[in-house]
Amino acid sequence: MTDNRDVAAAKRLIDNAREILVITHVGPDGDAISSLTATGVALRQLGKRFTLACDDGAPVRFEYLPLYEQIQRHVDPAVAYDLVIALDCGDMSRMGQAYANLPSPPPIINIDHHVTNTRFGDVNIVNSDCTSAAELLFHLFPALGVRLTPELATCLLTGVVTDTLGFRIPGVNAETFRTASTLMEAGADLGFITLNALLIKPMSTLRLWQAGLNHMRLEEEGVLWTAIDDREREAAGYTGSSSGGLVNMLANIDEATMSAVLIEEGDKVYVGFRCRPPYSVAELALNLGGGGHPLASGATLEGPLHKAVSLVVSMARENIRQQRALLRESAG
Repeated sequence: MTDNRDVAAAKRLIDNAREILVITHVGPDGDAISSLTATGVALRQLGKRFTLACDDGAPVRFEYLPLYEQIQRHVDPAVAYDLVIALDCGDMSRMGQAYANLPSPPPIINIDHHVTNTRFGDVNIVNSDCTSAAELLFHLFPALGVRLTPELATCLLTGVVTDTLGFRIPGVNAETFRTASTLMEAGADLGFITLNALLIKPMSTLRLWQAGLNHMRLEEEGVLWTAIDDREREAAGYTGSSSGGLVNMLANIDEATMSAVLIEEGDKVYVGFRCRPPYSVAELALNLGGGGHPLASGATLEGPLHKAVSLVVSMARENIRQQRALLRESAG
């Protein structure tokens, strides 16, 4: 659980701050955007001046969230921020240019639930027992003096629903459902959120999946992967850096031990990993400079795409071999 001393330290920093920059990670998912807007709602309630930032902006499917229109892609370096709140970021690099371009970086409150978090903040509120950053915020906000309103509940339930894939991941437990129940009682509409944040997808996502499925390959050790280059991504009209759920689909294939989707964007290659118990992709992503959860992780690599593919596939196969050896040892 979160150390009460860290919570108290975070409260002091927030209480004393005049200009707060709230940042979530590049290539944001539902938990990232909903945690960003939830923190904005909370800071507004506390009477604080704040800026909400994400290098890649917010996917349009989350436009129903309060403060969605206030999310900025670029941060004004002339503003004298005296506090940064980093949300759902496993390491400092995940904050992107929104943080890197600050002329004089202020203290950081690092709020995250990834097991691979590097504790890069001046204050670290990190709890990998939570299934989402939104669930962590749900437990944190009362200690900061924040009341649970319908707006705030909508943000937080969006994060819980999206990061658990509709309460379907192995980490979901009774506490997750108690959190969701409280948020629904506070005014969040589970059906509306599930439909808009999790189920409905633009045609561009399906076109991206089509390109990815056409290239799908199953390697030795059960590595199921695909790669989508810049030309195919642009032809699909897809603007995100994640696979839009394709990597989850591949992970559910019976023959797959581990799945990977690589998406080229300029000189960068975004990689998403998934697996099923008893395997983990967290260490693999960490070794590639990324991070995440045991069953869902990612990394950003330098291009070109074919070199990234070769590296990812070879490391994934070796990682599976190592894990199988450890599983055999523990069973014997």
